[in-house]
Amino acid sequence: MKNTYLYILVFGFLSLSSCSLDTAPLTDLTETGFYRTKEDAFTALVGCYDGMQVATTSGLGIPLISEVLSDNCFGGTGNADGFGFQALDEFDISRSPADVNMFNDNWKAYYKAIYRCNVFLTKMDQIDWKGDDVLRATYEAETKFIRANLYFDMVKLWGHIPLLTEPSKDIIPQANPDDVYKVIAEDLMFATENLPSVAYNTVDNGRVTKWAAKSLLARVYLFYTGYYGKSDLVGLVSKSQALSHLEDVISSSGHGLVSDFATLWPAASVANYAGEDNKEVVFSIKYTYTSDYNGNNDGNAWMVMFGMRQFSYYPYGNGWGVTVNSKLWDAYNSNDTRRVATMIGIDEESIPFDKISDQREYTGYYNKKYSPMLAYDENGDLVDAPTALGGNGFQIGQFQDYTVIRYADVLLMAAELGSPNAQTYFDQVRQRAYKANFTSIPVNQVNIMKERYLEFALEGIRYWDLLRQGINAAASEIAEITTLPNGGVDTQLTISAANIIKTKGLMQIPNTQITLSGNVYMQNEGW
Repeated sequence: MKNTYLYILVFGFLSLSSCSLDTAPLTDLTETGFYRTKEDAFTALVGCYDGMQVATTSGLGIPLISEVLSDNCFGGTGNADGFGFQALDEFDISRSPADVNMFNDNWKAYYKAIYRCNVFLTKMDQIDWKGDDVLRATYEAETKFIRANLYFDMVKLWGHIPLLTEPSKDIIPQANPDDVYKVIAEDLMFATENLPSVAYNTVDNGRVTKWAAKSLLARVYLFYTGYYGKSDLVGLVSKSQALSHLEDVISSSGHGLVSDFATLWPAASVANYAGEDNKEVVFSIKYTYTSDYNGNNDGNAWMVMFGMRQFSYYPYGNGWGVTVNSKLWDAYNSNDTRRVATMIGIDEESIPFDKISDQREYTGYYNKKYSPMLAYDENGDLVDAPTALGGNGFQIGQFQDYTVIRYADVLLMAAELGSPNAQTYFDQVRQRAYKANFTSIPVNQVNIMKERYLEFALEGIRYWDLLRQGINAAASEIAEITTLPNGGVDTQLTISAANIIKTKGLMQIPNTQITLSGNVYMQNEGW
């Protein structure tokens, strides 16, 4: 048998929290001598988590892509940079014709992660579980959750993708999206049934829970039924079942809202930060500051793009200048505490920003939820936070976790799905935002979607929320003609609804992958 080498990172402790990652050298274990013991199984499981972490941060990074595609952010970046981010923002490859492979690193990283999951799932029977059927079911459930999350990202992004449920080197034609969603639904249903029914805070940090699986299943249901105009999730999950999963999370998980919205985000709260594993975090991707230039890709590589362009001002660190649309600032009521926790406002915070000559599409606003940060090192000097911790600096060392699902999302999804407690759930989210200035408004679809816009702004959710309202509605919201300074010179920016509609909101299949497939893969329309 040909040996398959395992490329995995090994954790020093059972906890999968960010601070516990030991970036040991890549192992030389082979398939023939591995997948034997429970210890091997744990190492393989960690490899699947690591694959997911690398996939979400590779290339452009899925949270970054999601925000630039939405109406929340412009492409920004440096005034002398290429126009790849503008091609993405404007759904127009003619803005940067050379960028026909802008998603190639994403594609490769996702399929590497899928491969790890598929290998582990096919090796379950050869592992000596020593009669521990519960452990086997738990590991299988975690792996299937990871695979489902990966495929959900991919099918949303590209629509038509090869579907592999076991290891293969063959060229597999792109699947019907329904077939992909069937695997996603089945994997998540297995996870909901086989992950332990225990409070979230009794599980090792970073590991998925039953409550994460139930929440993600409801998110998949809402996106699929909205985007494809269906009444259920590929015949497997009905509206009432999706709601039942969310109600179970609300009643049994132990999750809840933190009292102060700003404390969810390090740059918005600094000393009062609630922590990366606070009670509101239902599912997150874990990162560390230990990335290096020798293949250890453990960090949050996309977050640096949201930082102020080549400018730092405590507590905000230096970055590459993807800008936030000023209409987002204007969308908040002045009494809404989420506004100043979500965005860095240059004028509003009296920040002496002096890099406008180097900033493209300057708006005066940047992402505060995912901003690089400054910190004091052991000598009391102010440096970028990764350096203060001994990492490799702001470019590759960003380490803030990506919160994929918060408990607030669970409440708003349950309200949207028609819970008898919809008004209560809706009010809980808004009461925290407005505090003493809270007044109740009716819970309905329009108000829920508006609340989601404000609650989850700059968290990588808005674009998908727009798409599930229909491509025409999404295009109408995203399309814009405005004038923004490029290097200080006012320049017209046009985001065309026609371009968005033509692509159906899907992204470019990397040209290299089409070529490697011998043109078996077909490019998405509009690219």
